[in-house]
Amino acid sequence: MKIPDPAWQPVPGFDTGVLDTRYPGPGQVPGRAYWFIFGKSGILVACDGVPSFPPVHHEYGLLVIRELYIGSYREIPCVGVELVPGEDCPAGYIFADLRDLDGRVERELLGVAGRASHLLGFCRTTRFCGACGAETVFLDTEIGKQCPSCGLVVYPRLSPAILVLVMRDDEVLLASSPRFPKGLFSLLAGFVEPGETVEHAVRREVMEETGVFVRDIRYFGSQPWPFPDSLMVGFTAQWRSGEIRVDGHEIVEANWYGRDALPEIPRPGSISRRLIDRFAGTEPDR
Repeated sequence: MKIPDPAWQPVPGFDTGVLDTRYPGPGQVPGRAYWFIFGKSGILVACDGVPSFPPVHHEYGLLVIRELYIGSYREIPCVGVELVPGEDCPAGYIFADLRDLDGRVERELLGVAGRASHLLGFCRTTRFCGACGAETVFLDTEIGKQCPSCGLVVYPRLSPAILVLVMRDDEVLLASSPRFPKGLFSLLAGFVEPGETVEHAVRREVMEETGVFVRDIRYFGSQPWPFPDSLMVGFTAQWRSGEIRVDGHEIVEANWYGRDALPEIPRPGSISRRLIDRFAGTEPDR
């Protein structure tokens, strides 16, 4: 079985294609905006009915480490906010896991929230220069930092990772990792290593983790995955040779499954689930 090439469309969740990311200039943080406020245990959302992001944050008296302009959505500025650790929620709000909001808040806003999480993490982990140790400063015209001592410039990191749906006749190869909840199976995946193409990473990861060799590698789609800084690049591939032999470390179990006998699979909202749904013929209309 081959999956037909999909017409391009954004994967649900964490899509920022509608965001105007032109930088507004140094120190420009608006008052009326979408505020994406992160504490140690998640993002702040209203807990009364449908989750929503707070329209302002200053009125709650929250202690803030940093605010960062991240773009505008429908001409409304968007700002990421990182709270001082231990800050309590204001009345009527909770801290939620960003992934749990998929399907419960507007898709584009979830994408902006993911961008905010990624960029706040960049700010937090680049306070000091990795070359000389001096404190870095923000660039004036783009999101990045520069060391005033040695001149090193750093930008938000993206870590490309592949995931691949491997098919053999009418079966799909799914695997379970020791990091997964018990009984959950998903696609094979891994980070692209230095010097590799994404296609080479597909072949290597499948072979290393299961002993299977693949052919006919085809691009399917991609998805930002801000946990903390990945770009997930999805592929399909056909089995070429080899029998399953798991490594016992990255993968503890792997099997071939028919579309009518799938195990527990990832919840909707990820590109891995979309690939599996496409294989099974259960992908919802968009």
